Amino acid sequence: MGVTRSIGRQLAPRVVPRVTQLAPGLSASFVREALHRALDGAGPFTGAATLADKLLRGTDGDVDAAVKDVVDHHIRYAGVQGFATNLGGLVTMTVAVPANITGLAVLQDRMVAGVAHLRGYDLDDPRVHNAILVTTIGEDDVHALVRRNKLPAPPMALATAPVHDPSVDALVSAEVASDLITRVAGKRLATTMGRRIPGVGGLVGMGTDGWSTYKIGHYAEEEFLPRRRR
Repeated sequence: MGVTRSIGRQLAPRVVPRVTQLAPGLSASFVREALHRALDGAGPFTGAATLADKLLRGTDGDVDAAVKDVVDHHIRYAGVQGFATNLGGLVTMTVAVPANITGLAVLQDRMVAGVAHLRGYDLDDPRVHNAILVTTIGEDDVHALVRRNKLPAPPMALATAPVHDPSVDALVSAEVASDLITRVAGKRLATTMGRRIPGVGGLVGMGTDGWSTYKIGHYAEEEFLPRRRR
């Protein structure tokens, strides 16, 4: 999905353990909790369906326009949080890394869930939950994981599977957690290397988070084909 993810993979043996220490709660349970917050909302942060329906009303019922608005809305927010959580260097890393991981996970989950909702998918369905999470890994990496039998299928096939297979839940959560660590590890290395230049970390964070959210949003548009809305 980008340069920072490639860097994260190449330096995983050295960098990823440090990120894991900074965010020890990053696990399957974290992934599911982030999805729960994205779906239900928390405080002023509205849930995926509520936001999607609001944007749909703003387009006078034009689903395609509302889907575009959902994606654009989250790209902007991802850029803002990426800038804010990557301004500092090593000193602020203990606070910034968990905040960046949490913020990005919830935002991207909510964006994909919003697209799925507008396209007619039931956000209470555990099959759809797995499809949402897998989408956040990104198209290229999903295809690679499916080829290596690390994932059973791409998002659309997971969302429309004949039955829910509980064994898939843990598999999906583990892959999503690994992907988040790799992405943030690569990004933190990039921002740390340039920390002597004022503001460079924030600009890198804004660019990488905004771009990754853009790519995931368009992948969600391609995967969640329209169904009859309830």
